[in-house]
Amino acid sequence: MSLRLAAWLALALAIVGLDQLTKWWMLDLLAPGRPIPVTGFFQLVLVHNPGAAFSFLSDQPGWQRWFFTGVAVLISGWLTALLHRHQQELLQPLAFSMIIGGAIGNVIDRLVHGAVVDFLYFHIGRYGWPAFNLADSAITLGVILMLWAQFHPPGRPSTPSENPS
Repeated sequence: MSLRLAAWLALALAIVGLDQLTKWWMLDLLAPGRPIPVTGFFQLVLVHNPGAAFSFLSDQPGWQRWFFTGVAVLISGWLTALLHRHQQELLQPLAFSMIIGGAIGNVIDRLVHGAVVDFLYFHIGRYGWPAFNLADSAITLGVILMLWAQFHPPGRPSTPSENPS
């Protein structure tokens, strides 16, 4: 394994570790149904989400736990292969590492707690964004970076070249 690939995998592992550390801390600090206001628009809450993003399929009887675990493991494996292929770049492997780290962090929750532990809740009045966690943030930022890299590949000029006539 090259040093560069090891560094990208270490980043993914650091994201897993930081995600699990924050979840452990919140599980110790928070009680279900007892949010801690931090600002007028942000609270710490304890939510166990058996579904996926925005509680998708959270009302199902339990099969989604294994489905989302399997999907996350398969995607993490695929992204690890892409990480190996693109390890000499910057933006793509950064994106892949963030997504892998976030996905594995949430897989650990599903295996240990039966659901993903969410605790960050932003709102304006009674309108709020679904609670999320550090792993979700890493996945989201990773996907944004991956899309950015797709539309701005390395070596592409930032301004259109003039056509001499």
